[in-house]
Amino acid sequence: MRTPAHQSGLDPLTGDQSDVFGPELGEFPDADQRRAQASTDEGMKTGTTTVGINAGDAVVLATDMRASMGNMVSSKDVQKVEQIHPTGALTIAGSVSAAQSLIETLKAESNLFGVRRGKQMSMQALSTLTGNLLRSGAFYIVSPILGGVDDTGPHVYSIDALGGTTEEQYAVSGSGSQFALGVLEQEFEDDMGVEAAKTVATKCIKSAMERDTASGNGINIAVVTEDGVDITNEKDIDSLL
Repeated sequence: MRTPAHQSGLDPLTGDQSDVFGPELGEFPDADQRRAQASTDEGMKTGTTTVGINAGDAVVLATDMRASMGNMVSSKDVQKVEQIHPTGALTIAGSVSAAQSLIETLKAESNLFGVRRGKQMSMQALSTLTGNLLRSGAFYIVSPILGGVDDTGPHVYSIDALGGTTEEQYAVSGSGSQFALGVLEQEFEDDMGVEAAKTVATKCIKSAMERDTASGNGINIAVVTEDGVDITNEKDIDSLL
């Protein structure tokens, strides 16, 4: 029996095979067009500087608090780090709409995993899930940092907008990342504790705020331990140094 044309990937009229290998399983239709549209979208974005640091038995995440729309500052009070897991948090850089949707999806998936399995999702599994969601094309353009603690210890994952995931001792993302990274490279130490990591993260955000016009208006700091996630906000960044 011949395979029907509409099931074989062939256009029933022209026999065109250009889409025989796509879309990939789980990929949204017209993903390439969605990516191109997102790169020129004038919606609200977090130009942003975000930092993640492995602090021995904890993870410290820090971000600025500014959102922009084109050349305009659209908000001065954005929380760019959110708890998505009992012992995990995510920073956001990129499209605000896509980031909010990604965070809610990750929260739901994490909770569902816990209910079904009777245990919490590992950080490796959570990072893989995040990368897969970004790779699907549904959340353009977001470039997050994932930080969390599980049975194997603290973890920091740098995740790019296309879903590429790497585990690091420290990571940066956003438009101010080059300014933050210089400070982080100089200040980071393998055995630093939570307070030292918070100070270094604050210095990173301050450095970026002084040179990156899309970063500013205060700092969010999240400390992630095996006991949970504690998020604080501070408008006067100098008071933390």
